[in-house]
Amino acid sequence: MNRTDRLYALVEDLRAIAPRCRSARELAERFEVSVRTIERDITALQESGVPIYAQPGRRGGYAIDKTMSLPPLNFSPAEAVAIALALSRAGDQPFGRQARSALRKVVAAMPGPEGELARELARRVQLVQPPDEPAAGVQPLGGEGISRAIEEALLRRRVLRLDYADAKGALTTRDVEPGVFLGGRGGFWYLVAWCRLRDDVRVFRLDRIASATVTAERCPDRPLEGFATDVPEMVVHGTALD
Repeated sequence: MNRTDRLYALVEDLRAIAPRCRSARELAERFEVSVRTIERDITALQESGVPIYAQPGRRGGYAIDKTMSLPPLNFSPAEAVAIALALSRAGDQPFGRQARSALRKVVAAMPGPEGELARELARRVQLVQPPDEPAAGVQPLGGEGISRAIEEALLRRRVLRLDYADAKGALTTRDVEPGVFLGGRGGFWYLVAWCRLRDDVRVFRLDRIASATVTAERCPDRPLEGFATDVPEMVVHGTALD
């Protein structure tokens, strides 16, 4: 997450729990940065006019003016738990962190008693893995930071530089234009992208991506249909999994 996105996310996170506060350490853990970085970010937001203030004390932290908090939403506890259930498998999927953040905002914005009831109900809803489904039904998304780099590239429409190993382990470096994040057969995830090395659409299995770097180059406009048209053929028949 770049600094601009983090500043925006900080404000949204504090808005979601207002008028309650969150400590610098909690924010640092949530955004995977240092406490010092959070303190600098908060200072920058305050200097830009965002009404964030510090609450002293053992349970203190940073809070935002409640006039900037989200209004109560008309979700019932059962509806909130239904959303939680739908997102329960999002942890190992693209945008899983954002899904959990969205759910936190929904529950935090509910009136107090309704929110507590939703939390209690959620504790009573558990998922049981089907006996015929192997424990590793959903495969990992690859090395650390791979999924996040792809997410950022898709959101910002930026070219990705990949170090990619084919089925035989041969490693190549490619600049690709991301098109689709695809959940495929066997529980694996794939990136469907325009590969400049092959000058064609290719499918890259995430666990074979050794590294992924978001470049500063903006992707040219390519119709989404250009990525989707060949995807079923490539995935089902494995003709271009590279």
